[in-house]
Amino acid sequence: PTMAHSKALLVLENFIGGKFVPCSSYIDSYNPSTGDVYCRVPDSGKEEVEAAVKAAKDAFPVWSSKSPLERSQILNKMADLIEHDLEAFAQAESKDQGKTITFARTVDIPRAVRNFRFFASSILHHVTECTEMPAMGCVHYTSRAPVGVAGLISPWNLPLYLLTWKIVPAIACGNTVVAKPSEMTSVTAWMMCKLLEKAGVPPGVVNVVFGTGSKAGEALVCHPEVPLISFTGSTLTAQRIMEKSAPYCKRLSLELGGKNPAIIFEDADLSQCIPTTVRSSFANQGEICLCTSRIFVQRGIYSEFLKRFVAEAKKWKTGNPSDPTMDVGALISKEHLEKVMLHGVYKAQAEGARVLCGEGVDPLVLPPGNQKGYFMLPTVITEVKDESCCMQEEIFGPVTCVVAFDTEEEVIERANGVKYGLAATVWSRDVGRVHRVARRLQSGLVWTNCWLVRDLNLPFGGMKASGIGREGVKDSYEFFTEVKTITIKH
Repeated sequence: PTMAHSKALLVLENFIGGKFVPCSSYIDSYNPSTGDVYCRVPDSGKEEVEAAVKAAKDAFPVWSSKSPLERSQILNKMADLIEHDLEAFAQAESKDQGKTITFARTVDIPRAVRNFRFFASSILHHVTECTEMPAMGCVHYTSRAPVGVAGLISPWNLPLYLLTWKIVPAIACGNTVVAKPSEMTSVTAWMMCKLLEKAGVPPGVVNVVFGTGSKAGEALVCHPEVPLISFTGSTLTAQRIMEKSAPYCKRLSLELGGKNPAIIFEDADLSQCIPTTVRSSFANQGEICLCTSRIFVQRGIYSEFLKRFVAEAKKWKTGNPSDPTMDVGALISKEHLEKVMLHGVYKAQAEGARVLCGEGVDPLVLPPGNQKGYFMLPTVITEVKDESCCMQEEIFGPVTCVVAFDTEEEVIERANGVKYGLAATVWSRDVGRVHRVARRLQSGLVWTNCWLVRDLNLPFGGMKASGIGREGVKDSYEFFTEVKTITIKH
């Protein structure tokens, strides 16, 4: 771009040691709803990561020796500051990511605020264990200490929400961090950096390095002085992280993809089930690792479910994300949109599947300013085989497959027949069945007669290719601290 062009653009800078630092090279980040360049993001690499790790190491002694109460007060102050700017954050998140302004206002930014408040509270209530051995004249107790510099890599689908879900527990426990948000959605992370000093976060406690996974992410994963890595993203990238970090024996927490089933039994309450399942399929353009993309419906209600589900899906409005009446915004990038179309729709059609609504069936009408944006209608596919790519691979877009099943035994086997195991939903009024099915599903989370009801106290994470480790109050605390057992003979 010419100088005049780049002047008008937002230019982000890395945040290292409490200061914004310009970078020698930059990458373009697009506004997905218009297809135009929205801002310039630092293309950081080894040098920038090195500087950030050094700043984090230097800040560690002072930060880790603060009391939980002092850290708690600072986290609460951060929550207040983000909440005060909620609208500005929501606008930026919607513009940068393509999600609807409504979703950013009601889900992303409030949840980021909640992450700060939640861990600010929980850090005050952790207790350690003590056991006695009177016969030996011994007492044992445990003590927990922060680990050091945490490397945090977060994805583009819920940018501030998932970044704070990592940063907050890490610093609450007394670690310092080097975070790398996705290069496609870096703006709200940069805005958050501007509030850190005001909240009382000392320089170097939170460092944010912007850039790509292959350059900045890799430098962070391979840095010998970063003992833990928390990553949310694709299974493929996670495999690379495991390989690269293996020589250093790093501690890993990996929250990966899902190919989540919804199992709908004949006795389901369809008046609740249908609107919720439409939401669980298409919320945030289907770009949530917890979205349901395989819907198994018991044969007796299959045709009624399908008719009502498609009618409901067609009511969802796709268009300009800044219009509060829209339900579906833009997908993150041109490449991602093409991938979703290919793997999610065209391949399925080539295998004989039928598209009931959405892509290629209904016209997509967009306002003049959004003609070049990356939009796709909520798409429902049926008559698709379990082996099909769109039933096996995570598509991560507004596409869902609906298939019929006959028995409980059969549907459990089919639901488990993918490499992933993150979340599942079960719809039934039969309490016994709900418990039986939930116990046998290979899934880290099972929701019954609801979706995405989260208690941050509880473990969050997946089985199989959906990840390693769990996050939540107890789990995040255990991940971000090192436990020591101390034995004293008296």
